[in-house]
Amino acid sequence: MPSLVTRFHLLLFGVTLAIAGVALIHVPEGYVFVAHWQGSTADWAWPRDIALAVPPMVELALMGGFWLLGRRLSNKQLADTRHILDPALTLALAIATACQFALLMQGVGSDLDFFRATAFVLAGVLLVLAAVLFEAERHTYRGLRLPWPIASERAWRLVHRLTGLSCAALACLLIWLGWMDAGAGPLVLAMGASLLAVPLLGATLSALTRRL
Repeated sequence: MPSLVTRFHLLLFGVTLAIAGVALIHVPEGYVFVAHWQGSTADWAWPRDIALAVPPMVELALMGGFWLLGRRLSNKQLADTRHILDPALTLALAIATACQFALLMQGVGSDLDFFRATAFVLAGVLLVLAAVLFEAERHTYRGLRLPWPIASERAWRLVHRLTGLSCAALACLLIWLGWMDAGAGPLVLAMGASLLAVPLLGATLSALTRRL
């Protein structure tokens, strides 16, 4: 049976594990990653082993969830939604891998703040997605793919434009947090929330239009 989890996704997971292994070798055992500063005091910190374990665990959860989703979809539903679900999983895994690399860079004392770089890249992706959703027309491959149909042309336009505007707002939030150097903790939370908010908002809005 076809699966939403591809070899490329497994490769990203393998890279994340490899980065964790390198970090365990080069980052001292008692090292604590600073996630946020309050003035000159670190008020949010991640112990090394816990911090390095989180990205692989998140990736395992994502791949497990998408694998189960693929098992529940029919072959036709899978074919109709793969062009959206595949890049969505790839993006989520890539963000987790980038955060793992950012931990390694921070642990070895690099001046490169890869958390901020990742946030800016994700903001760029969200801005592109915002434009695509805002201008998406009915009966095209662009747009939301949901288990239920969107009732009318007006509902389609409303759902996609509100979701597109939300994507743009999330992108602006990430840019602002990165520009203000809010810290790794707020950036990671904002990136995770952004990845969850877009599909949840789109699904919620489309479900509401069915009831109106």
